[in-house]
Amino acid sequence: MVERRLGVDGARRQPAPARRGTRRDDRRNAAVNQQEIDPVDEAAIHAQLKRRPRGIDSVGHRCPCGNPDVVTTEPRLPNGTPFPTTFYLTCPRAASRIGTLEGSGLMKEMQARLGTDEELAAAYRGAHERYLEYRAEVGERAGLDVPEIEGITAGGMPDRVKCLHVLAGQSLAMGRGVNPLGDEVLDLLGAWWESGPCVERPDAP
Repeated sequence: MVERRLGVDGARRQPAPARRGTRRDDRRNAAVNQQEIDPVDEAAIHAQLKRRPRGIDSVGHRCPCGNPDVVTTEPRLPNGTPFPTTFYLTCPRAASRIGTLEGSGLMKEMQARLGTDEELAAAYRGAHERYLEYRAEVGERAGLDVPEIEGITAGGMPDRVKCLHVLAGQSLAMGRGVNPLGDEVLDLLGAWWESGPCVERPDAP
């Protein structure tokens, strides 16, 4: 079973142009992929993370194979520690590919572009704002107030690039057109699910 209110500790192509300029009103309701966690999901996430899933609010995105690949998490641990990463990537296969991208120097390249491309930088700041808005919604549902991380998201946003897993997780959960750099990561990942599920999906009890 999911242990509630604990945090989760999981040849290069040119990216397609990111969709920018999405209206704020359209972005505000972009997080539409959430689904309630069921026992089969819990077991799959346990296998992906190799430990019990903790503090999950919902399934943020589901892989074409049927398993969750992103979960949304509550913003505070039961011991009082804030947990700012709302969209957490659980698929080990996608996470491994993203790790390879991080090792390729992609983050440094993206960081440099943020300093020269005003439109990209503005869209990235918008992704930061949407992240904050949705985390506030999760906190409100859970009855959690976390002022310690007010204004702080994850992945380096709003002006740095520090974790591509976070950016990809937001793009999967909220859909394309919200985080331009997360969208680029997804373009570079390709179809990581084509060889089959990363873990076997057990039968529901």
